[in-house]
Amino acid sequence: MAVQLKQALVVAQYIITQRLRGRKRFPLVLMLEPLFRCNLACSGCGKIQHPAEILTRNLTPEECFTAVEECGVPVVSIPGGEPLLHPQIGEIVKGLVERKKFIYFCTNAILLEKSLDKFEPSPYLTFSVHLDGLREHHDKCVDRKGVFDKAVQGIRAAKAKGFRVTTNTTVFEGTDPKEMQDFFDFVQTLDTDGMMISPGYSYEWAPDQDHFLKREQTKALFQEILSPWKSGKKRWNFNHNPLFLDFLLGDKDYECTPWGSPSYSVLGWQKPCYLLNEGHYKTFKELLEETQWENYGNKSNNTQCADCMVHCGYEPTAAVDAMNPANMGRALGSLLSA
Repeated sequence: MAVQLKQALVVAQYIITQRLRGRKRFPLVLMLEPLFRCNLACSGCGKIQHPAEILTRNLTPEECFTAVEECGVPVVSIPGGEPLLHPQIGEIVKGLVERKKFIYFCTNAILLEKSLDKFEPSPYLTFSVHLDGLREHHDKCVDRKGVFDKAVQGIRAAKAKGFRVTTNTTVFEGTDPKEMQDFFDFVQTLDTDGMMISPGYSYEWAPDQDHFLKREQTKALFQEILSPWKSGKKRWNFNHNPLFLDFLLGDKDYECTPWGSPSYSVLGWQKPCYLLNEGHYKTFKELLEETQWENYGNKSNNTQCADCMVHCGYEPTAAVDAMNPANMGRALGSLLSA
């Protein structure tokens, strides 16, 4: 596993502190969306379906810093849209690094190589490059030829300049397990700092609604894909808590903790989570205290949540579970073997 030891220790200390304060619901990762605008139109994403007047808006650096401080998370994910299109993205990242937040900067990497001079290598900054598979498959997913090669070029350029880089892969219905295994083998040759994977998430506005996985499909598919890793035949370097991978394999039964990865954008704090379009709150306090959390998650009988096994809902659950004595050995072992 490739989660940094430093990051793991900070997150563990944060979880312990929250528990000592008697807090049952607390965030771990802020999904900070400084804009929805993008230079791709991926069929599985609904972000660019917003009206033009929304797509032209950007969060200011001050708004980003306020949101991070308001919820107090140790980790910040910066998705989009494509955050490299933001005119002040260098200032935003610099400010978050100065605040010692661990940043996962999500990018399709089309603009990564020529944008690297906006940033400085830091243990707090990781570029998370979107790659859904090898060349043909990835370019089909993003509906543009040449993007895979551009992304790989960006990864190599970033690594050459000393940046941390991971890949971020979404697995949809119809994925060929062998092709995904070949893709993992290829990523290992890029000397990245880990791979992140998640089953396809059912964006309400996504153009393609036919290839999102059902829950049992997810478990079966990940059992096939990850079987060489589970058996020890492959030592693929995943940037995940191993308990989350156990969950994808069906070896763990977790409940969603949507407050663990709140989302803040130009529209405010999205309720109740990153994937559902049910409006926004003005403050994080309102999101935490006014959301009827019992109406969400697999056990709620909410049909929108029935098949979801996405990282933003379940990786926070796994992170908290890793603090239980029965699981600490497995979590620590993954860190030491990274």
